Amino acid sequence: MSIVIRKHISESIVLGEASVLLALRQIEKTKLGSVVVVSSDGMLIGTLADGDFRRWLMSHEASDLNFSCELVANTKCLSLPMGSRSHDVERLMTNGIRVLPLLDDRGRVVAIAIKRTRELEIEHFLISENHPTFIIAEVGINHNGSFEVAKQLIDAAAHAEANCVKFRLRDFESLYRLSSGSKLGSEDLGAEYTKDLIKDSFLESSQIFDLMRYSRDSGLIPICTAWDIRSAELLMEFGVGAFKIASADLTNHTLIQTVIEANVPLILSTGMSTEAEINETAFLLKDSMVPFAMLHCQSVYPPSFKDLNLRYMSRLADIGDSVMGYSSHERGFHVAVAAVAMGARIIEKHITLNKGARGVDHVVSLEPTEFSEMVRNIRSLEESLGSSAPRNLTQGEKLNRLSLSKSLVANRDLAVGQIISDKDVTIKGPGRGVQPNRLPDLIGKMLTRDMREGDFFFETDILGVVEAKREFAFSRPWGLPVRFHDWMELLEGTNPDFLEFHLSFRDMSLPVDEIVPIKVDLGLVVHSPDLFQGDHILDLASLDDTVWHKSISELQRVIDLTNLLAKKFSSKNPPLVVASLGGSSVDKPLPISERPQLYERVGDAISQLSCGDAVLLAQTLPPFPWYLGGQRYCNLFVDPEETANFSDQFGVALCLDVSHTKLSCNFLGKSFSSAVEILAPRSKHFHLVDAVGVDDEGLQIGDGEIDWPHLLNQLAGLAPGVGFIPEIWQGHVDDGRGFWSALSKLEAFEKVTQRAK
Repeated sequence: MSIVIRKHISESIVLGEASVLLALRQIEKTKLGSVVVVSSDGMLIGTLADGDFRRWLMSHEASDLNFSCELVANTKCLSLPMGSRSHDVERLMTNGIRVLPLLDDRGRVVAIAIKRTRELEIEHFLISENHPTFIIAEVGINHNGSFEVAKQLIDAAAHAEANCVKFRLRDFESLYRLSSGSKLGSEDLGAEYTKDLIKDSFLESSQIFDLMRYSRDSGLIPICTAWDIRSAELLMEFGVGAFKIASADLTNHTLIQTVIEANVPLILSTGMSTEAEINETAFLLKDSMVPFAMLHCQSVYPPSFKDLNLRYMSRLADIGDSVMGYSSHERGFHVAVAAVAMGARIIEKHITLNKGARGVDHVVSLEPTEFSEMVRNIRSLEESLGSSAPRNLTQGEKLNRLSLSKSLVANRDLAVGQIISDKDVTIKGPGRGVQPNRLPDLIGKMLTRDMREGDFFFETDILGVVEAKREFAFSRPWGLPVRFHDWMELLEGTNPDFLEFHLSFRDMSLPVDEIVPIKVDLGLVVHSPDLFQGDHILDLASLDDTVWHKSISELQRVIDLTNLLAKKFSSKNPPLVVASLGGSSVDKPLPISERPQLYERVGDAISQLSCGDAVLLAQTLPPFPWYLGGQRYCNLFVDPEETANFSDQFGVALCLDVSHTKLSCNFLGKSFSSAVEILAPRSKHFHLVDAVGVDDEGLQIGDGEIDWPHLLNQLAGLAPGVGFIPEIWQGHVDDGRGFWSALSKLEAFEKVTQRAK
């Protein structure tokens, strides 16, 4: 067992007068299992673990959790004076104690000791196996002694979306020896070159501190390498979130002991050191109980690839019982990306404005565009690593499985009540029905419906249970998502207020009289295709005039078809056209600064459309849409505030797809409830469907993350009378089984919200 001391303890302590509910929330937030209870002047009252709470609750009656922590706290908890030796702390924490208060000479809690885990917290950034890689842009001496160049490097690091920027601080008088009557002494050529280079690239401590302030204002965490004790003392006086110890000082225990006194995290590079020396320093750090991480490093500029030995990272992590990390000195950034794939959670890489500048660091550095590319590669790699949890299909795979895989289909006409034999079944594409591996489960079942040759077998044919199609009752209009080929079958036996036709580009050329041969006493919504003939994706935001004009033309065809279809529908309400208006990109998201121009482009395109009686609605979009079976990046109609501003500026109402908007809020870190507050009043139509994460859309109601009673209650107040459809992915198959299930669940949720009122 190893122990670490935390001095930043605001989240780990609660006042005795605070409610137990607050304490329980802090326990859940910190994941430490308990909190320390103190008086208003910081004096120790006790500790409170979830077990203390349960024991107290079993012997007391309480109608809520607003009673104070001091009533529940374990006032006989163990504690130690600050500065106690590590073996004394370890001795007390061997008996299941998770948090040990450390007190000053007045009895005030000034720190806590916790059992060390392989994680590191530097200011607001948590570094661990399950969190993003901490990317350090090493400025070092690449500013060449120029304060302004240093600021440009900070700007470049911020633009590249690094997490941290690192500087170096030296005190020449205390760092370099004097001898032979020479100011700098007489040294070997390499040492003389290095000292001359460092002297030419020197910045005063006041300038370094100004740069660190500038870094923090730029959204970066500034850290600094202290090359000597005087520099360490200055940095401690200034206040840093973490210290860096260079490879050259891994064996400088005097310097390390000095920075340990700051009790902030340490990051140590291990180049030029033997394993025995690494073990010795690791023991020192563990004994001090300071949080730290060791970086694997080759201190050559640049090293040979054969010498990098990335596999040593895991051994180094075991030696330090710490986070894995890599300090990259080789050319390029592919090895740094590979290190992340192997488990590195800290990457340190030099940044420069010019790799051809004087100095050994520049040649192994990345220029701003290269550093940005490295960060993008690391982030995309992190996304691709995933987890070892059981495999599930991605949304893209579901789409491709539908079109590329095979299904069990009827080999001949079959009648209800017939027992299915192997002669009744064949295997053909596409994958709309049950997969071929379900054949043994299907054979011997009794059919509950008539089938024609070529019809798909579905899960209900195996289970013998069908979701009942029936009439539904809602407080607002509701509709069915239908296709030209199935709307009559889906409509039979139920009572929607309108139909929403989801078009394919082939549907655009079909004659209206054949699609709807009779007059229909319902409302009409038409959902435009995203994909048109020739692999054209609708994009009214495109800056390519050819694509832009074709998109306007294709959307005009959809609107014209909608107005023709509307003549077959008797509703007095104008027909609605739902469209994804574009703005997606293939390789990466577009910069935020480019989005206003694209929204203007969409608005300009809409002004050129002739809508007639139809009303065009802009659909809210997910961050990662799936087109042609592959993922893209949506840039427009994703952010709720931007979407609302577009609606107001151009007078275009919205179709609020709650699945898309939930995914967008998850991606942006925004409140879904707040997004609904903004978007619902601007919407004339809703798509109701569940979602998970940032790209898993179209889920059955209740299978995702949406709080349906809360959402329906919101919509009742914000947009009464606005219609909806259950937009369940593949809900139409098996005679609409997914739709009927969704409508039943929504009906039940609505009754719950109405009873609550």
